[in-house]
Amino acid sequence: MIKVLVVDDSALVRQLLTSILSDDPGIEVVGSAADPFVARDKIKKLNPDVLTLDVEMPRMDGVTFLGNLMRLRPMPVVMVSTLTEQGADVTLRALEAGAVDFVSKPKLDVAHELPEYSEEIVGKVKTAAKARVRALERRPAKKTKVTEKLSADAVLSKPVMKKHFRTTDRIIGIGSSTGGTEAIKDVVRDLPPDMPGIVISQHIPEAFSGAFAQRVNSITALTVLEASDGQQVLPGHVYIAPGNRHLIIQRDGARYICKLNDGPPVNRHKPSVDVMFRSLSQNAGANAIAVMLTGMGDDGAAGMGEMKQAGSPTIAQDERTSVVWGMPGEAVKRGFVEEILSLNKIGKRLQELSSE
Repeated sequence: MIKVLVVDDSALVRQLLTSILSDDPGIEVVGSAADPFVARDKIKKLNPDVLTLDVEMPRMDGVTFLGNLMRLRPMPVVMVSTLTEQGADVTLRALEAGAVDFVSKPKLDVAHELPEYSEEIVGKVKTAAKARVRALERRPAKKTKVTEKLSADAVLSKPVMKKHFRTTDRIIGIGSSTGGTEAIKDVVRDLPPDMPGIVISQHIPEAFSGAFAQRVNSITALTVLEASDGQQVLPGHVYIAPGNRHLIIQRDGARYICKLNDGPPVNRHKPSVDVMFRSLSQNAGANAIAVMLTGMGDDGAAGMGEMKQAGSPTIAQDERTSVVWGMPGEAVKRGFVEEILSLNKIGKRLQELSSE
């Protein structure tokens, strides 16, 4: 049973989150708090496994409280944020401060719209608990509306696989989800400006991807952009898939081009790592390098297999340094990963592979 403390200054949101989480038989909401000072006392008294924490609260903002919490009593925290540009920036700062993940709440009509996020909220709280507590008792969950899980076939037809030999420039594809915003920064932070073009599919909302690209751009010698349709992939540049669009890499002679696709979610995600990896297997083959970073679920595992079959070197982040070893772990389990590396070694390995 996962014990959760809900912290939000809105009585309505506290009530809704408590109801959503309590509906799952594997979760117990042990209490709620209207501000960080009350939360601090309840954490000591109730010893929750996971905290849901509002970004904007009176007396002390959520990010400041999170920073204090991570110094004094580290625990899994899921931030609750509004889907706005300002909310995106604050939420990304919270992830930097140590939050495991975030859920977005609607700015208007919370009472009717927040319950539509039930599946995501419950899933992320359970994932946060696993990020710290590796073995949880599995209980049958109450039936809820589950989004149909589509494969990359819904966006790109599966190719007849054949090995492609290197012909032109390298290109690096990185996929990630939970914990990925920080892992991506760790990988690209010290990469030199003469690196091959890098394309990234990170599970992130539409309102957040632009702000995320700007934050990554500020810490690396590479030029980091939110990908746009028709954009050429250039050396020394990083292209991050916009939220709510699949990033497909196409070939135009010796050039690689970003194409944005508005097809259905794949593996319940948009952007989907599987879609991007499939396009790289089709259009770059052995010129591409595949990297799977921390993340929940299995998006990207099948695509990494297609990239390996096409001749791409494949790398996965190891379990010890992953926030959640779902996506990389699944790729490893299926036999699609050639190298399993700790996060701090991936950047150096990419430099080595790029110079071969």
